[in-house]
Amino acid sequence: MASLFTRIIQGEIPCYKIAEDEHCIAFLDIFPLKEGHTLVVPKNEVDHWLDLDHETQQHLILFAQRIGKAIQKVTCSERIGLVIAGFEIPHVHIHLIPVNNMNDMNFSNPKIQLTEDRFKELASLIKSQL
Repeated sequence: MASLFTRIIQGEIPCYKIAEDEHCIAFLDIFPLKEGHTLVVPKNEVDHWLDLDHETQQHLILFAQRIGKAIQKVTCSERIGLVIAGFEIPHVHIHLIPVNNMNDMNFSNPKIQLTEDRFKELASLIKSQL
């Protein structure tokens, strides 16, 4: 059965897309720790990042870096934290999280609530910085 992210990539489930190329897609996390929290996902469904081929790994991190720079411009955060945890969904994904301290990346923190309009606005703002 296809992962949630594969279903998003295939257009079966909507997302707030930031960017996409032939190998990767980036979209806003709908349960964000901070405004601008984005997921970067390879289109090839692989469960664990250690199992990615070298070419995909390299492309994924370069793609994430480009997205991270755009997020930082929009959020004015001190840094963009990068986390690859892999517990939530069995499909490799990078969390890009605007942070000002280490606690901002604590996944046990309450998730923030955003309106659909705010998600759309954030996606548009980040896209405009690419």
